[in-house]
Amino acid sequence: MESFSRAHKGRLAIRAFKVIADAMIIRGNYKPSGVSGQTLEAALRDLSPEIYGTMNDSRSIEIKGLEYILDRLPRGIEDCTRIVLTAHEAFEHTSFERIQPNKRRRLSYRVSDHEMCFVITTGLSEIYDVLTHITFLNIEAGKIFHQMKESGGEYTSGWKELERIVSREDSLTDVQLDQAIWNLSIFLGRTYQETRDTYTYLDENRKTCGCNNSLFQIIYRLGKRVERERACRDDELLIYFTPALQSMIGHHRYGPEWASSIKSRLCENGLQNRPLHIISANMHSVVNLLYAYAAVCGSSREKPEGDLYRFLQACRDKGDMIRTLAEENGFHDVPDTSGMLIHAQIIDMAALDQIMFHPELHLERQNLKNIQPVLLVIDYAFGTQAYEVMDELLSQFQQQPGIQVGSVSIMGKAGILPGAKGDIMLPTAHVMEGTPHNYLVQNDLVKTDFDDSVDVYVGPIVTVLGTSLQNRDVLEKFQASSWKAIGLEMEGGHYQRAVSAAIIRGHISPDIKLRYAYYASDNPLISGQTLASGSMGDEGIRPTYMITKVIIEKIVNYSHSL
Repeated sequence: MESFSRAHKGRLAIRAFKVIADAMIIRGNYKPSGVSGQTLEAALRDLSPEIYGTMNDSRSIEIKGLEYILDRLPRGIEDCTRIVLTAHEAFEHTSFERIQPNKRRRLSYRVSDHEMCFVITTGLSEIYDVLTHITFLNIEAGKIFHQMKESGGEYTSGWKELERIVSREDSLTDVQLDQAIWNLSIFLGRTYQETRDTYTYLDENRKTCGCNNSLFQIIYRLGKRVERERACRDDELLIYFTPALQSMIGHHRYGPEWASSIKSRLCENGLQNRPLHIISANMHSVVNLLYAYAAVCGSSREKPEGDLYRFLQACRDKGDMIRTLAEENGFHDVPDTSGMLIHAQIIDMAALDQIMFHPELHLERQNLKNIQPVLLVIDYAFGTQAYEVMDELLSQFQQQPGIQVGSVSIMGKAGILPGAKGDIMLPTAHVMEGTPHNYLVQNDLVKTDFDDSVDVYVGPIVTVLGTSLQNRDVLEKFQASSWKAIGLEMEGGHYQRAVSAAIIRGHISPDIKLRYAYYASDNPLISGQTLASGSMGDEGIRPTYMITKVIIEKIVNYSHSL
């Protein structure tokens, strides 16, 4: 009963966060230090997402959670007292600095020293994502502020030392840096190694791509921001939602132009009367699988060392070579110009008839020649954006005579519940968290399509509101109850919602082949395997390309049955 109560509390917290966030969007603004902001913070604390680790522990600062959100928020966010969320603006014609986060396709502009503007392109999912990160950041800022001063109001020795380090950080010797990190670890309530790891990670990003400030600067600025806020109400952090953003929510702002440009490229290249197969995937796995062997090995028929996956791993620095060959043999790049932030690729498979494939990639060349399938590869969508992506594509294609969509394949990352990082999940249904909407999936992919070098799980997958809105008890309930959920992700249910709508509206055939497969990027139920623990690295290569291989082989080898 206790476990059920915790899961129920988690579900209520998710619902509360969503309802409060929606209300504040409609109102147009809120202050995290105000009543509404504190209510939102309370909901996030009750939810206690796994990705935010020790957020609720007042004794320590959650630095792994900081790493995670700083990769997804623009550099300098820790210093802002005014954050504006808006719809598309013509900022490219201004002097505002455009800032791209390290690990999120997100448009951000620094308007002034203490003001940042987010251009929301992917709808509610992006808004929830930004708000959860800002709420977490504000919680940690408050904890830092309480570590700044003694009960009498004097600055602590740890804070004074941090002030000295911030002013001369780039001139520290190795010995001085070790001492500074040691002092910072005590101030943060973390171990030396934890603090050293986070410092190193952020510093590498700072020096290589300028995606964030250093750990010393971030902690110092967060504390000073709250200090200014407590001293003057005019400096309180304000989150503002523009009327343009409010009007855009629920409407397809970018999708029509985006889908139209893809349709135009198909027609320009004379591919509109050929069987079309849509694949949602990253922008490298399909092109590498099809072209890497010919680009690297040429016409040699010698079997390369290692299996297909080790070969593709060895080709990671051969991108330019692979792309050059691809562009000469049926590959067409379709960069986004609409603001959708989703690039696309068109691959004329008939042009690959004479291309040499890796010996472990089995494609029927007769089908390439006779059926002549065309692949449309679209980059990953973000949350609810997936509905707009698929709905607009299928609607636009239905309006163009000759275009026949033969299959829709969705390859993505997901959190796994019964397994570990690198495993594969095949959904039989998408369960929409927080709603009564559930979608059965007639998945054309089955467990026997994959070899036994990777564990494969089959069952329902939960489509969640956001990466940060994950609660251990709720997820355990989904897994242990009759739902028997195997994982969680953000886009699949929205893709399936669009596919179901297209079938009802007659835009595609009810017999369309649907292929959903996810590789496990994390396990939110296992400490050290959450998204905050870092990216997969090389361990993600095998499941990514295994899924890609199975999808491509099914498209080509079974095209005659469509």
